[in-house]
Amino acid sequence: MENIHFPLIPVFQKQFSRNKKHMLKLAVLISNAGTGTNLQAIIDAIESNILKATIVVVMSGSKDAYGLERAKKHDIPALFVGKNVGTEDLLKNKYKADYIVLAGWKRIVSQSMIDMFPNKILNLHPGLIPDTIDGEVKNPDGTNGLWNRGKLTDDAIANFLTNKATYAGSTVHFLSNEFDFGTVLGRCFEKIRPNDTIESLYKRLKEKENKMYVKTLATLSC
Repeated sequence: MENIHFPLIPVFQKQFSRNKKHMLKLAVLISNAGTGTNLQAIIDAIESNILKATIVVVMSGSKDAYGLERAKKHDIPALFVGKNVGTEDLLKNKYKADYIVLAGWKRIVSQSMIDMFPNKILNLHPGLIPDTIDGEVKNPDGTNGLWNRGKLTDDAIANFLTNKATYAGSTVHFLSNEFDFGTVLGRCFEKIRPNDTIESLYKRLKEKENKMYVKTLATLSC
């Protein structure tokens, strides 16, 4: 996997090292934005035995999220959760999730949920989050990577192009109270081509994001 880096995963592998027979339980939280490619990549990795895990539930705050249909096709519990539903209680007590995997989830993750799942909520950000809040990430060519803090989806990709960056990138990180920040688990880089559009660049970056998310989870489960 070229230009994909996993800086701190070994630190968190220890969480499951004492019980090698433990099957990692994942809860995947999605929205109706996009088509659920990260979810599908995780499903495919589990079914092909690349990822030693099980998806205990797929949740969405939108009834029309395509990912819910993806889940149902693979006999995975698929749940629409209204705003007044106790999401944290369901994840902790009913589904007993080891990790919460955010894959387009639009709702603000509450402080109580972060406290309930410390270093257990994974998020994917379309930018290059540094290891420290005042730090910088270097692209493979030595130029400064763009964090894209506060920018999502197309806006984040457009920011790479507007600023004439040499590389686009994405980061898998644990969610923290700081917006778009937290312990970095993985970064991927995609070289920007002269004629790239938002659509062409995002398509290539998405392919690397999918692989990075799977690899991150697979390594955490070792």
